[in-house]
Amino acid sequence: FYLKNADLMRRLRNEAQSLGRRLERLESDAKQPDISMIRGRSPLMRHLARQVEGAAATDATVLLLGESGTGKSLVSRILHRLSGRRHGSFVEVNCGAVPDSLIESELFGHARGAFTGAERDRPGLFEEANQGTLLLDEVAELPMESQVKLLTVLEQRRVRRVGENKDRPVDVRVIAATNADIASAVRRGDFREDV
Repeated sequence: FYLKNADLMRRLRNEAQSLGRRLERLESDAKQPDISMIRGRSPLMRHLARQVEGAAATDATVLLLGESGTGKSLVSRILHRLSGRRHGSFVEVNCGAVPDSLIESELFGHARGAFTGAERDRPGLFEEANQGTLLLDEVAELPMESQVKLLTVLEQRRVRRVGENKDRPVDVRVIAATNADIASAVRRGDFREDV
């Protein structure tokens, strides 16, 4: 009798845990942004929604321009969710919030011993976003050296961790966003035109 009850309790506990995980997934999906959040009545919002749907159908790198607070992060999440990469990770980094001395390690990772405090190998955000999407928010804040490395990743689809001499393949869709005037930044020499 005791063994039957113990087995029944174990099965009920497992089923309850399984239902809890399914409920969490459903609630998470319900909170995900979708195209209806930007498709409005105005012609401009309908045009934006069509552009997002068109971009989502490709794997092209996307640059979102606009003032702070205009929804660039929301648009990038919707774009990811509509894309073929929706089952992969969506990773977001504010390039302006990471110190220049750490941005390369943050984006590309580092090898153990590459610098003081690098006590273990660490993958960067490009590797974390592999098979998914990486949002480089405030991309115009990237230092020139990091822009060169970013161009290499975009062209060759490979990253090299800081302190290593081998490249690692990555399959990442990049969405870049900024509120900066990119054309002026290029003229000033603060931003590479080919990135």
